[in-house]
Amino acid sequence: MPNSQTTNPYETGLDKNPANYQPLTPLTYLERAATVFPSQVAIIHGASRWTYREFWHRSLKLASALAQQGVGKGDTVSVMLSNTPPMLEAHFGVPMVKAVLHTINTRLDAAVIAFQLDHAETKVLIVDREFSHVIKEALELATVKPLVIDFDDPEYGDDAPSPKRERIGTLDYEELVTSGDETFAWSRPDDEWNAIALNYTSGTTGNPKGAVYHHRGAALMAYANTVQANLGRKPVYLWTLPMFHCNGWCFTWTLALTAGTHVCLRWVRPKGIYAAIADHGVTHLCGAPIVMSALLNAPAVDKRTFPQTVTFNTAAAPPPESVLAGMAEAGFAVTHLYGLTETYGPSVVNEWQPEWDDLDSDARAAKKARQGVRNSALDEIAVVDPITLEKVPADGDTIGEVVFRGNIVMKGYLKNPEATQEAFAGGWFHSGDLGVLYPDGYIQLRDRSKDIIISGGENISSIEVEEAFYRHPAVAACAVVAKPDEKWGETPVAYVDLKPGSTVTEEELIAHARQHLAHFKCPRTVIFTELPQTSTGKIQKFRLREIAKTL
Repeated sequence: MPNSQTTNPYETGLDKNPANYQPLTPLTYLERAATVFPSQVAIIHGASRWTYREFWHRSLKLASALAQQGVGKGDTVSVMLSNTPPMLEAHFGVPMVKAVLHTINTRLDAAVIAFQLDHAETKVLIVDREFSHVIKEALELATVKPLVIDFDDPEYGDDAPSPKRERIGTLDYEELVTSGDETFAWSRPDDEWNAIALNYTSGTTGNPKGAVYHHRGAALMAYANTVQANLGRKPVYLWTLPMFHCNGWCFTWTLALTAGTHVCLRWVRPKGIYAAIADHGVTHLCGAPIVMSALLNAPAVDKRTFPQTVTFNTAAAPPPESVLAGMAEAGFAVTHLYGLTETYGPSVVNEWQPEWDDLDSDARAAKKARQGVRNSALDEIAVVDPITLEKVPADGDTIGEVVFRGNIVMKGYLKNPEATQEAFAGGWFHSGDLGVLYPDGYIQLRDRSKDIIISGGENISSIEVEEAFYRHPAVAACAVVAKPDEKWGETPVAYVDLKPGSTVTEEELIAHARQHLAHFKCPRTVIFTELPQTSTGKIQKFRLREIAKTL
């Protein structure tokens, strides 16, 4: 018998050292792109262009300038920026000095921004003049007094929804960058577990929680994006997804890995999207389903034709079959994704199997409605009993909580150990989403735990009901929530936004839904209205639930 104390024969006698081990970080992707493809166009913003050499040098100068202002390891640099070049530069320049990048949702109100600035202990705040009015108000409410830097965008455009606001900073962004040194000696993180970014959740039930990302997760997510989005070499990526949202699903770092071109888009409008695709040869973009609806329903004068097929990555609810067909006809190939702020953005992908193309339309729609399987950087996803953590049967029917495990799960919540412990109970990250697992390993969401409707003791999936409404050709958007009911406890109520020029009655929609649902699942009330949405296109059901309480 071999001696259990025998030294492992695969130990070489040499510990990890700089020659064979370096902490993972996405910062090296930009360094490589600038070295290998220095003349490749990295950023397009209006009439402005930056090559990879210029992108790298500007990021170094930003890092140098921040270091001169005393920014260093563990400090927070907050930014209130649109999808513009400074936002991309911040994704590299800030972590180059081992600081943490905090990207602020540009649609938040002053009170929430003030909370985030205080909670993050912001040391430097870069703000676009489009948003200086709300930042000024937030700073009056906040306790912290960061160094404020104005970004005055020369490509602001005459079609701006509002004029530039006043300057509120003590420095101008370009002046700050100019003051830096492009030979700045940046360094890798001491540990790939070190924080690189801070992203706050929506905070719909209280103060938002700050999800902390590490260098390792950001680096691995960039590889996963390259594979799952089929980016290839030198893609042309259009920024319709806000860069503040999960760091743009980490595509802010991904494009450097592939030496791709960032096409910045300050305002998401169909005319601008079509123009960018046609003029710059865009190959990929990401966005919520509402962006697809906007593209399909745009006036003919705003649309442009283009020869390439554009990959459109979308999360949230799966698009209806009619929308997918319309997108395909318009030149887009849609990939359905799923994830959370805490998982660096979409970490689950609906991997389409070629044989599914031969299914009938209903069967194809059923496959497309599923969220899918883990991406290449996530180690495991499961559907479990939320109490026992035992995995549910893979029968496509038993509902459990969707849980995650792997390197693209956040470090935890900033300064919130109780919420962190709760989220990671039992060695899994708990999403709060309810779903089922199919025999082939694909998951499908049934609802958020807070969105499930319990009527007469029976669970009703709001997603299932919404899918029935989406099958009607007049429905552009739909949200179903619980309405208090004396007899049943809760009953579903549907809020519906119709397509432009479409008409349908409440009775007709209910009759349509009953063709696809058990009668107890079907709403008895339909309200026609524009649906409230977050800045990333998610429907704010909590607001609709409040309205439903008054019906």
